[in-house]
This record gives sequence, C-alpha cells and structure tokens, in this order.
Amino acid sequence: MALFVSLPWFFTGWASPPRSTNGAAPEPGATVSPGIADGVASYYGKEHQGKKTANGEIFDMNKLTAAHRSLPFGSQVKVTNLSNQRSVIVRINDRGPYYQGRIIDLSLAAAKSLEMVEAGISQVKLEVLDAKRASSN
Repeated sequence: MALFVSLPWFFTGWASPPRSTNGAAPEPGATVSPGIADGVASYYGKEHQGKKTANGEIFDMNKLTAAHRSLPFGSQVKVTNLSNQRSVIVRINDRGPYYQGRIIDLSLAAAKSLEMVEAGISQVKLEVLDAKRASSN
C-alpha cells in the first residue's frame, strides 16, 4: 500500500503527484530492461522542494536527480529527450512516477537541461550507466 502525502497539488507544468516513501511496483510495459528503455518522462519541482525523497534525502529541484519505480537508489541514468536529442545524467533518489504510462520523474533542473519544462512531458530514452554504486533500497 502506497502512502501518499495529502496536500493540495500546486502544479508547475506537468509536475507529478506527491511522492510515496515506500516505492511502487513497475508498471507493465514501462520497465527498464538491462541498460535501455524508452517512454514518457515528467518532472517535479517547487511543490516537493525541501521534502524527503524515498531514499531519505531532502529533495532539491536544482540538482540532477530523478524518481524511478525500480532502479536502485544511486543509479546513474542518462536521459535523452527524443524530440531534440538533448541528454542529461541524473541520479535516482526517489520512487515514482505515479502517473500511468510514465517511466521517470525528473527534477526541475534535469527537465530544464532537456528543454522539456514548457511541454511538461517528453518522450525519452533511458540508459542505465552505473547501478554499481546504488544502494540496495
């Protein structure tokens, strides 16, 4: 059972709903096979600034971090916006996304790097670069 924070949502762009602290099962068709996956990315920012992420650290929308349903915390993932080929490397520190059909939630800084803030969501390619440094959570 996922525990959701019950606060009003003040969206900037297509930001995601409140984070869960106990993770979520991967959505069928949106799992990451070893190395690479394609799907829809969204982002979250101001409404989560300063709150705890699923791995216990404080969310900073200005850092290059992301939420993923199943990748280990600390995993380094290269995210490429397929509409403009811009890429960014993020560190997984949270669980999500919780909208059906999305495979990753990016911090605002990562979304800006990919030039997807105005659109709110974007078709992306994920490449797992380093899961060795990841914790077992």
